[in-house]
Amino acid sequence: MKLYLSSAIAALIASPVAVTATAVPSGKASASLLVKTSKGAVLGTNSEYRDGVSVFKGIPFAAPPTGSLRWKPPTDVDSWSGTYNATVFGSECAQSYSNGGIFSSGSTNIAEDCLYLNVWKPESATSDSKLPVYVWIYGGRFEGGAGSVPTYDGSGLAIHDVIVVTLNYRMGPFGFLAHPDLSTESGVNSSGNYGLLDQLFALQWVQDEIAAFGGNPKQVTVGGQSAGSASALDMMYSPLGSGLIAGVVSESGARAPHDPETAGLATSYRTKEAAESSGVSFLAAMNVSTIAELRNVSMETLLEADNDSDSILEGTIFENSSAIQEPPLWRPVIDGYVLVHGYGESLKLDAHSDVPILTGANSGEAGSDSDSSTISTIFGNLTDEYLNLYPSNNDTQTSDSSTTFWLDVSRVGLWTWASEWAAGGAKSNVFTYFWTHAPPNQTAGAYHGSELWYVFNNIPYGSGDRVPTTWGSDDLAIETQMSEYWVNFIKSGNPNGGNLTHFPPTTKDSTEIMWLGDQWGADSIADDSRIKFITKWLNTLKEW
Repeated sequence: MKLYLSSAIAALIASPVAVTATAVPSGKASASLLVKTSKGAVLGTNSEYRDGVSVFKGIPFAAPPTGSLRWKPPTDVDSWSGTYNATVFGSECAQSYSNGGIFSSGSTNIAEDCLYLNVWKPESATSDSKLPVYVWIYGGRFEGGAGSVPTYDGSGLAIHDVIVVTLNYRMGPFGFLAHPDLSTESGVNSSGNYGLLDQLFALQWVQDEIAAFGGNPKQVTVGGQSAGSASALDMMYSPLGSGLIAGVVSESGARAPHDPETAGLATSYRTKEAAESSGVSFLAAMNVSTIAELRNVSMETLLEADNDSDSILEGTIFENSSAIQEPPLWRPVIDGYVLVHGYGESLKLDAHSDVPILTGANSGEAGSDSDSSTISTIFGNLTDEYLNLYPSNNDTQTSDSSTTFWLDVSRVGLWTWASEWAAGGAKSNVFTYFWTHAPPNQTAGAYHGSELWYVFNNIPYGSGDRVPTTWGSDDLAIETQMSEYWVNFIKSGNPNGGNLTHFPPTTKDSTEIMWLGDQWGADSIADDSRIKFITKWLNTLKEW
């Protein structure tokens, strides 16, 4: 594998770790199930969900980040002899929960030895096929999740001639602990972004190996949802991601830099100083004084201590607001190496790979803050203007107006990010959507992540308390349209094609975005007066 890491880091990390090929099922394997990589042959299996799809599970893309490799950049694995059994998913990365919900596989098989990825391909694909590739990064507040979650099964996209790759990456303190001593030992004065380095290493694996599965390394779209969406954007923003991707799908991640929801989403970053300070405090809390000692602390003990949120909202107008959720303590760091600039600064400086972007938000994700006592605190000298646009004469009206306001903020914030990106000199288009459809048999509306089954074209598969037991004909029709938009974008950088309703790119001159789900077509994000008010209000707030 070609390392994207600097020679300074390469000199510090351990020698490649050997992987032993496990026993493979008896009998002659179909040619589509046996793929030769640069590390050795891998044997996959048939998809359990779709005919004509082969899946390769649990392929190691980096050495186990254990022992002396804990809190170091990922490093390569040795070649193996024989054939690697890629018919079962690898361990999920260390995390505090695995509850069987929409973002979880329900597996209890967690370990630090977890840097595995999975590949879905059409059965007919060969090394000469050069099919487009979709690399999926899961969300979960950088605290939980895995590439093996059934919601992300790639079979439904693979039947449309797309190679799908999902991956695991280090999370929590294992993936995002920064400390002055770690920065010193790195050789590049950087620490705290090990989870992002895992993602970048997986993207480099795709460059080196995906052609053997039938993929085109020059046509790789990286996508994600929530923290995965933030990760996909980080792959675009990072100088280390240059040349690794040809497009980005950002589901529930991109917001205006001043949008307070950005503080609660994983798109908010930590400064290097703040992250290292948290690391120093973490060592003290663990009753150790050196990184060497911390590397000897058990995974279980570290997980028990991994339950903190950041307190960045303290001292702000949202300190006691229910509208904004505090972000996880362990999340990406502006370290000057993996990430050079903050969220808003990167947008203004045009500091990113110039690739097409498909991004959006869901109507059920908007915050709600129905307490009338907080209105003047949040809006200050703009309170009268807010009340004129969002009347709050009684408790019911206050609650309804608050919900409407945060829905408007969601769309305005999303459009602001997209229009600023479009106006920043980028040559590639950005396509912006607002998802409105609620899956059946629940009351949470178009909640966070509710679009995933539809874009992956895999309903009714999945597990957990939010997975509907029955789906309607309308869901199946929506699934067809949503997945077609995504497949088109992965293939061409443009969601349009066939008989789909036209999906226009976002521009600085239009306040329309694409509405998907219960309606199809471009529509305004809000009334002009509300757009102007929200824009004015956002500009009074901190830039994240």
